[in-house]
Amino acid sequence: MNFKVKLTSTLLLSIVFLGAINCNSGKRRVIGETEWQKKMNADFKDATKSPLKKKDREIFSSLDFFKHDSAFIFNANLVKTPNTPFFEMPTSSGDITKERVYGILNFTYKNKTYKLEVYQGEELMTTSGYEDYLFLPFYDDTNGETTYGGGRYIGLKIPDGSTIKIDFNEAYNPYCAYNEKFSCPIVPQNNYLAFKVLAGVKAYKKH
Repeated sequence: MNFKVKLTSTLLLSIVFLGAINCNSGKRRVIGETEWQKKMNADFKDATKSPLKKKDREIFSSLDFFKHDSAFIFNANLVKTPNTPFFEMPTSSGDITKERVYGILNFTYKNKTYKLEVYQGEELMTTSGYEDYLFLPFYDDTNGETTYGGGRYIGLKIPDGSTIKIDFNEAYNPYCAYNEKFSCPIVPQNNYLAFKVLAGVKAYKKH
């Protein structure tokens, strides 16, 4: 499998969680405080979707989530940056993925304003079903403590207007946090938040 196919497959697999919520994952009880958490857990149990190695999947019951907190949901202002050039975003495998800055997200937390770049992938733009997908990777002050050291991701969609909802309760780990076979984009240093995002998926504890 060549790199482009491998990386595109990795990104598609990682963002499949962001589709329509559907918990029809069999008759087993699925753990989760929210529908999104239940969907994540159901997909991690599913051999066709899970990034887990077989031995880890067989004993998997649930990801470790922060408690859902509405304080980490923001209606951010999106300042679009039209016609920005594509650049090479490095990945955990040493390869690259082509991304461009689609816009700048501005939001306020505890009376301070923060900015994050949101990206659009060159290949996903022409992939059926993902033409409006936006990629939001970020670091914060929980990384390496309660969350994965390499930062986390959120999947978004291009909005009709200039406001976009950022729900950090849906922040998830790169797939390389679970399995080294995946090639995951490295979070740009520009997207560091100088506070603790106590929401979303915590660090994975391997067995």
